[in-house]
Amino acid sequence: MPPFNLTSLMPATFILAGIPGMEKLHIWISIPFCSMYLLALLGNGAVLFVIRTDSSLHEPMYLFLSMLAITDLILSTTTVPKMLALFWFNAKEISFGACLTQMFFLHFSSSAESMILLAMAFDRFVAICYPLRYTAVLTQSVVVKTGLVILLRSFCVIFPCIFLLKRLPFCGHNVIPHTYCEHMGIARLACADISINILYGLAGPVATAVVDVVLIAVSYVLILLALFRLPSRTARHKAFNTCGSHVCVILLFYIPVFFTVLTHRFGQEIPQHVHILLANLYMVFPPMLNPIVYGVRTQQIREKVVKVFICPKSHSLQ
Repeated sequence: MPPFNLTSLMPATFILAGIPGMEKLHIWISIPFCSMYLLALLGNGAVLFVIRTDSSLHEPMYLFLSMLAITDLILSTTTVPKMLALFWFNAKEISFGACLTQMFFLHFSSSAESMILLAMAFDRFVAICYPLRYTAVLTQSVVVKTGLVILLRSFCVIFPCIFLLKRLPFCGHNVIPHTYCEHMGIARLACADISINILYGLAGPVATAVVDVVLIAVSYVLILLALFRLPSRTARHKAFNTCGSHVCVILLFYIPVFFTVLTHRFGQEIPQHVHILLANLYMVFPPMLNPIVYGVRTQQIREKVVKVFICPKSHSLQ
């Protein structure tokens, strides 16, 4: 009987085990994760509010930053509330459909964030290498089309994972040793050959992320070459500052991703609870720090946040 006819072997629910071996510490572990999640909501919400309400920030750089903030909110909200419910109320059950939905939005937002960082690198490349053509190249129409391409590519890369999982029989295995659903975590429960899932998991999302990293690296090589040709030290310093925030965000996103991938592939001696803790940190750490990085390093964002949230009266009098 082919796998497509084995729908009766799909479990009604999955059981999220949390962090195996650390069940007694779930309440204490939830405190930093809840705090980081609230900071991520506050920080990204503030960035979106400031950019939305200030017309002077309706430029490509800040529109891409808005996309990044929205993606960070989706990434963290997809996993953290369910994780906290598990830690606080022992709510381990998740339906098969909800598990697939969580898996889709988790990988979708990660893929989208990778391409947004590429778009931001291109934005900096045009701003520094071709400053006189910046407004002509990066119009609002181009930014909107870029956003649509990001959504379309992420959807096309991740959506096949749903069909690859729905074709598998599970034979009663439904305990996921994790705090959230992800592609390979679900696939490993199947009582069938999952080589296609493994192959696509590497050839699809990982391959596109590698392509994004390579293109980002090429962009910054060209940016550095252009910076060294600038005659003024002041101009070079200003250009470096405009790229500094973006470089920090890139490192915050890609270092945990590749570290997690490498530890899963080659870190068999690393305890499972360490793998899961690192994976959970990836859900909240970059979304929490990204708005802080841009708020501290970007003068326009910093000034607007101070005016709107810290000195609202003086802002209203202007």
